[in-house]
Amino acid sequence: MVTAAAFLTFAQAFMVAPILPQLAGAFGTDVDMAGLAVPAYLVPYGVMTLFWGPLSDRIGRRPIIAGSMVVFAALTAATALSPSAGVFIGMRVATGVAASGVVPISLALIGDVFAFAERGRALGWLFGGMAGGIAVGSTAGALAEPFLGWAGLFVASGAGILAMAGLAVLLLPAPRPASVVLPWAAVASGYWRLLATGRGARTYGYVLLNAVLHSGIYTWLGVFLAHRFGLGPIGVGLALLGYGIPGFLFGPLIGRLADSLGRARIIPAGMLVAAVCALVLAAAAPLPVVVAAIAALSLGYDMTQPLFGGIVTDLPGSIGQAVGLMAFVLFLGFGTGSLIFQAVLGAGFPVALAAFGIAALVAAAAAVPLFRTERPQ
Repeated sequence: MVTAAAFLTFAQAFMVAPILPQLAGAFGTDVDMAGLAVPAYLVPYGVMTLFWGPLSDRIGRRPIIAGSMVVFAALTAATALSPSAGVFIGMRVATGVAASGVVPISLALIGDVFAFAERGRALGWLFGGMAGGIAVGSTAGALAEPFLGWAGLFVASGAGILAMAGLAVLLLPAPRPASVVLPWAAVASGYWRLLATGRGARTYGYVLLNAVLHSGIYTWLGVFLAHRFGLGPIGVGLALLGYGIPGFLFGPLIGRLADSLGRARIIPAGMLVAAVCALVLAAAAPLPVVVAAIAALSLGYDMTQPLFGGIVTDLPGSIGQAVGLMAFVLFLGFGTGSLIFQAVLGAGFPVALAAFGIAALVAAAAAVPLFRTERPQ
């Protein structure tokens, strides 16, 4: 159920970026203004997880997940009524706040019920659902927009999320407080303690860096494909079809490999895959090569972020708080990544993609010594 919820949540989130040109046209503004809708959703999403994590430790995971899904569904459908770009961006802020209790708290729930030695497999399913949602959302958003309109996409998404909220009430375990619950006065110091350890600091640091790199590139892929190859909405949707599919197909397998081989080898390899893909996109490659690089780019994400999630759930202290901090860092990176790429984009797509690729290459090299202790327990 939480895998399906992650699928719908990320499908809704990632259907926006490929239709930025259509949203700009519908609201009579430019693509840069429409592009603010991406960080407007992602940054509040991340901030609110700092609250939902500790609250779920107190009242249980089910009320947070199910309640968030109900409000999330209503706001997603209501976004279809937005009359202007400003209202649309405001609705994305509210929707990000509501949606932030679904996937991060599902990750905490997995931390509750799976031992660390088996957690990679379960997280592989959850992150596989996210990857599938990215693939379907980015592709279906671009392909269906000419037929449903951007408003129809949001209504359909809201209906699907509402149906899943009903299943959440029926299928999730009964609420129970976590074994470790910090007083509210100690929550801030609890976040600091998570960052004060070497293992926590490097993991959260890489969560942020990885999110900036992947979000920055992905958010502007639709615009890149339109500019580079002159593709329309359907062409963009088909070109993005492979993004997320590797994680959907191989997420559980990657998780099993992390459990058996450890994360020390897979994390640097995932960063290297992302670096190579970004550099391929920066080159004057033909469209088939670009499409393959886009699909492989998502594989680089699937070889890193779920593994970071496994480490986070093994940090000492409250799982809800540790996961909440990860989601905050992750979505802060998602939001700022798109803004950073947009700032570098003034120099052109080749320069921006090459800069992100080089940064990922440096991060891959640094990950070898930094994560060398992440061996199987």
